[in-house]
Amino acid sequence: MQNLTEFPGNGTSHNRLSVVIKVCVVIPFFCVFLCLIVVMLHIFASHRQFLDSTRYILFANMLINDTLQLLSSVLLFLFFMGQVKFALVYCVPLLFFSTATFQNTPLILATMSLERYVAIFYPLQCPAAWRSDRIWIIILSLWLISCISPLILFSIGKSDPAVDILSTPVFCKVSRVSSSPIQGLFRAAIDIFFFAVVAVVILFTYVRILLETRKLRQDKVSVSKAMHTVLLHGFQLLLCMLAFTQPIIVTLIVLHANWLPEHISFFFFFCFIVIPRFLSPLIYGFRDQSLRACIGKKFLCGSNKVKPSVRGKLQDNLLAS
Repeated sequence: MQNLTEFPGNGTSHNRLSVVIKVCVVIPFFCVFLCLIVVMLHIFASHRQFLDSTRYILFANMLINDTLQLLSSVLLFLFFMGQVKFALVYCVPLLFFSTATFQNTPLILATMSLERYVAIFYPLQCPAAWRSDRIWIIILSLWLISCISPLILFSIGKSDPAVDILSTPVFCKVSRVSSSPIQGLFRAAIDIFFFAVVAVVILFTYVRILLETRKLRQDKVSVSKAMHTVLLHGFQLLLCMLAFTQPIIVTLIVLHANWLPEHISFFFFFCFIVIPRFLSPLIYGFRDQSLRACIGKKFLCGSNKVKPSVRGKLQDNLLAS
C-alpha cells in the first residue's frame, strides 16, 4: 500500500499558494473531527451503560483508531508541506502508526458488521467472544494483525548505507523505508487480501441484515432508514477500499489528465484519509439516538445529566448501527 501522505514535488515559490490552500483545507476538517472525537470519548467514559454494550465498545475503538490514523497522517502531511526533514528514528514510528491504523480501519468495519449480524441472528445465544466483557480479545487481535503487516514490510527492505538512521535528516515518506521490489510485492498481496476478505464479510452481513429487516415488516420510514444506513456504510467502505487502488488510479490520471503528481496525492489524501474519518462520527454517532442526545447536551448547554439507554429494541439497534 502506498502511503497516501507521500507528496512528490517541492515547495517552490510557484507552489506556495497551493501549499497554503491545501493546509487551510485539511486543518479545519482535522480540528472539527478532533473536537467530535473528544466529546464522544468523554461521553463513553462518563456513562457506564455505553461500556456494557459491545456495539459501543467497537465504535469507541474505531474512534481511537481513526484519531491515531488521522493524527499521524496529518503530521506527515504538514511535515512534507513544510519541507521538514528529520532522522528515520523519528520518522519510522509515524509511518508505522499511519500504516497500521489505515489497515486496521477496514478490519474494524468488518468486525462491526459481524457484531450486528451476531446481535440480530443470535440475540439470545450470543457467542462468548462477542460479549462486552470479552470483546477486547477481538479488538486486540485486530490491532495485532494490523501491526504485524507494517513490521514485516519495514523489516524486509534493505537500508540505504548513506543514511544514518539516528542522524541523517530525510523527508518522512514511506518510500524511504519500503522501496524494494519484494516490499512492493508484499504490499500488493496484503492489499488484495484485505480488500477481498473485508468486502466479502461486509457484503454478506449487510445483505443478510437488510433481508432480515424486511422480514420484520417494519413501516416504510424504518425500512428506508435502514437502507440509508447500509448505503452510508457501503460508501465509507468504498472510500477506504479505493485507497488500496491508488497506484492504478494515479497512473490512469497521469495518462489522461494534466494534474501534477502532488495534486493527485493530495486528492487521494483528502478523499481517502480525511473524509472517511470525518464521516465516522457522523455515520455511527449522530444517527444513534442515545449518542445524539448526549452530544446535543454537550454542545448546547454542557450538561452531563443525560442518562442514555443502550439496551433498546432490536429495530432501534439495527437502525442506529
